[in-house]
Amino acid sequence: MLKEAIYHRPKNNFAYAYDEKTIHILLKSKKKDLDQVELVYGDPYIWKDGAWQYTTKEMKLSGSDELFDYWFAAVEPDFRRLRYGFTCKDQTESIIYTERGFYKDVPKDSGFFFAFPFLHAIDTFKPPEWVKETVWYQIFPERFADGEPRLNPDGTKPWGTSPDRTSFFGGDFQGILKRLDYLQKLGVNGIYFTPVFQAETNHKYDTTNYLAVDPQFGDKSLLKKLVKECHRRGIKVMLDAVFNHSGYCFAPFQDVLKNQEKSKYKDWFHIHRFPLQEGSVLHYDAFGFEKAMPKLNTENPEVRKYLLQTAVYWIEELDIDAWRLDVANEVSHDFWREFRRTVKSVKPDVYILGEIWHDSMAWLQGDQFDAVMNYRLADAVVDFFAKGKAAADQFRNEVVHLLHSYPLSVNEAAFNLLGSHDTPRILTVANEDKARLKLTFLFHLSFIGTPCIYYGDEIGMTGESDPDCRKCMIWEESEQDRDLFHFVQKLIALRKEIPAFRNEGDFAFLDLHPHIISYTRKNEEETLLFMINLTEQPVEFSLPEYFKEMKDIWNSHSPVSSSVVIQEKGFIILYKNQ
Repeated sequence: MLKEAIYHRPKNNFAYAYDEKTIHILLKSKKKDLDQVELVYGDPYIWKDGAWQYTTKEMKLSGSDELFDYWFAAVEPDFRRLRYGFTCKDQTESIIYTERGFYKDVPKDSGFFFAFPFLHAIDTFKPPEWVKETVWYQIFPERFADGEPRLNPDGTKPWGTSPDRTSFFGGDFQGILKRLDYLQKLGVNGIYFTPVFQAETNHKYDTTNYLAVDPQFGDKSLLKKLVKECHRRGIKVMLDAVFNHSGYCFAPFQDVLKNQEKSKYKDWFHIHRFPLQEGSVLHYDAFGFEKAMPKLNTENPEVRKYLLQTAVYWIEELDIDAWRLDVANEVSHDFWREFRRTVKSVKPDVYILGEIWHDSMAWLQGDQFDAVMNYRLADAVVDFFAKGKAAADQFRNEVVHLLHSYPLSVNEAAFNLLGSHDTPRILTVANEDKARLKLTFLFHLSFIGTPCIYYGDEIGMTGESDPDCRKCMIWEESEQDRDLFHFVQKLIALRKEIPAFRNEGDFAFLDLHPHIISYTRKNEEETLLFMINLTEQPVEFSLPEYFKEMKDIWNSHSPVSSSVVIQEKGFIILYKNQ
């Protein structure tokens, strides 16, 4: 037994309150080193005859990655207090793992054990419940639909021509309003808009006025009408806030440019010295050294007040349902804690999504964000399904590792994406192999979390990185891939229809065949089995007894026998409701 690899810490993803009465416990050990793990647990204050009283519960092997096994248990302590340790067993020995180390026998004193001092409901991670039922659709407003040509900026290019980084095409709110039927038909029930506030560029990530809608898109009353119409159709709305930096033409920054060290706004930014620029050298912090995006000083009380008022203003004015926060990892945790308290006091079930591309546990402890953009998952899914450059074992290891990096409550609200305005189009990444793209969508829309579709991916739009990934939406049906549209539409319908397909089912990989990616989504009533063949040849194999007579819900809608054949780059979805 490799004791050095056995690890637990009573916080974050290893010990957390899942809800108001349930505590989740996770233990990590070397892969294939332990045969069994039992949780030893009890109330710290219950003793008898000088010995702490405890009970045991077998832990489930919830997954394995390249190096580690993960052991999981959920417990409901009677008095919301818990002391606990682990009995770790292999074929030759059994040891007790506690906060004070390893012991041959269970210590009689509860002080030796890990502590979950008290389960406070207010400390539980509580993302909005509606998010778990949501399928998002990301819209880049400038490129989605031109519904009001009179609003188009000077120099607007003809719709559908090739973009460059400075192109304008005239997309607006009226265009989106006219296309809500399309989105409802697809089945999405959440829209994520990239920024809609006044800015100089087509992407609008250089805000010049946080309290004004960009006139290219329409006015505030039209945006309010759009939000109301979305809500009437059961569609949630998420706006994009850029609080890490402003635009170059933001009035306070222009004042600093004009008045330099005499400006009353000089402390609104991170200025090293004056003048602000000498030659090509900037003397102020900016996003990615981009001159036009000066970094805001969110430690300044006036800046904090302005930004927090902005967040509240648009919730109250429009009744929006969510904020997506740009470059969220470069803003202080302290600011985001106040941001959460502020917006949740106005609308408790608002969804707070941070743009973070790396491990995000520090932001997902219930005091800051409800979710982050799950690029870590996207990288694994795209590399395996779309690019075909990762081996099956590597893919499974990455997904299992990611799932065990966060609490289950975090995974259930995770904002899962395949691509965005910052990445190449998923079909282009897949080398325009539509079969691969379909399998990518299948995994994406059957995984735990809240999935997002980037506009146009569902009809086979292509494009490399910016600006090509921001081409105008194609509206002529003859130029759309309608087969792909109906494929995605059907997956979304199944996700809505079957609870286990979405967030009401545990996820686990199965090893049914070396050339097949297999996984289950299960709850107490339902079992789903997904089997995906990414190879160029049909694969035939026998199903374990448990899965026989399950219903094929994609193709035949009839029970399958003991042997299944999965065609090249094909799949089978089996379902039963016991």
